[in-house]
Amino acid sequence: MIELMEMDYQFILLVMDAAIFCLGAVMVLIGLGILVKKGFGTEVQNLAATTAKLAQKGIADDISGLVGNASVLMNALQEMVKTAGGIGAFLILFGGIFIAGSLLLLVEYILV
Repeated sequence: MIELMEMDYQFILLVMDAAIFCLGAVMVLIGLGILVKKGFGTEVQNLAATTAKLAQKGIADDISGLVGNASVLMNALQEMVKTAGGIGAFLILFGGIFIAGSLLLLVEYILV
């Protein structure tokens, strides 16, 4: 009876370990995807190029309001990319912690 309970305990730990590892791996992959998509996204690059052209046109035509709005848009765009980078880095960090925790659980309790 005790051997059966011990086997069930090991199986539960193994399932928990696999779930934590998979969750960590998914978090790392999502974080990398966010960093790649937001950092190098075509929408962000197109918006930055259009805003730069708009600012140049405003300077050439001496329209100060257009230049001011374009600079505000560029600042907002930079903040958006920084925020996305922070979220991606957060997911990568915690995914790595989950993976390390699952490996620690595997070495300490399951492979003993």
